[in-house]
Amino acid sequence: MAVSVMVFKRECSGSLHMRLLAGEDGIDREITAAGPSEVGLAITGETFILDEGRVEVLGNTEVTYFLAQPPRRQADIADKIFSNLSPCIIVADGLDVPEVFLDAADRHKMPLFVSTVSIADLVEELQWELRRLLRESTTVHGVLVDVLGVGVLLMGQSGAGKSECALDLIVRGSRFVADDIILVEKVGATTLVGEGNELTRYHMEVRGLGILNIRDLFGLIATTQAKKVELVIRLELWENGKEYDRLGVEQEYFEILGVRLPSLLIPVSPGRNLATIVEVAVRNHLLKQRGINSAADLVERQIRKTSGGLEL
Repeated sequence: MAVSVMVFKRECSGSLHMRLLAGEDGIDREITAAGPSEVGLAITGETFILDEGRVEVLGNTEVTYFLAQPPRRQADIADKIFSNLSPCIIVADGLDVPEVFLDAADRHKMPLFVSTVSIADLVEELQWELRRLLRESTTVHGVLVDVLGVGVLLMGQSGAGKSECALDLIVRGSRFVADDIILVEKVGATTLVGEGNELTRYHMEVRGLGILNIRDLFGLIATTQAKKVELVIRLELWENGKEYDRLGVEQEYFEILGVRLPSLLIPVSPGRNLATIVEVAVRNHLLKQRGINSAADLVERQIRKTSGGLEL
């Protein structure tokens, strides 16, 4: 995953209180690492270790040392720093940027920013902002609910009853996360976190009732802003003649951002209590995580019995 310096500038200039001074021709360079790197000893020109893909940060210590050097040495150090493969450099603490830095940044086409934030706070804020920008994300249509501590994504065609099921779960004590458009972000190799957007947060659409504010109706404890997605339940209107899984031996999966999540297909028909079925599905999911698979155990017992083994 990578993000261009152009996007970084657009998204973070406000929060980092920074502005571009020079090197605009290199605005398409790519940032690939969330952790920024402090220039440190590289400013001496003796030890030159700067990480490709990382935003470099200079503070008062580095700039003060640089300004204490003779002009020829300054030019040599600046040339080395701005000719490396880092995507960009930020001077912290609102310091006056040496003219030789500006010249080197333009010559080597490396974006050079200045920020009014102190170097300690800047490094911390940079880590947060870059983690946000470098996360893989997508949107899915459905309802996300925290059921018994498990993030359950209810999906399915329009009219299948996703919102009604979620509302029933909330009445039973589950927590509402988001309805309709769910923003899913990949955090780490196998973790997905879902949340809604700020405009529709806490709101759910239920046919016949309209738009409901779940927080106002049930209290703050009935909602949560974000939740790890662990189980996908797909609701489908019952089709006569279609074969549905009756044993549950084979685990199905639904893939989002390259992460395979356990999935169930539940047919919807009049009289079925979907909220109860979802709650039981979550309990069964938790049992499987503990190594207890009721369907597989029953099939194994049946095989042993028919083959003449001792049973019961």
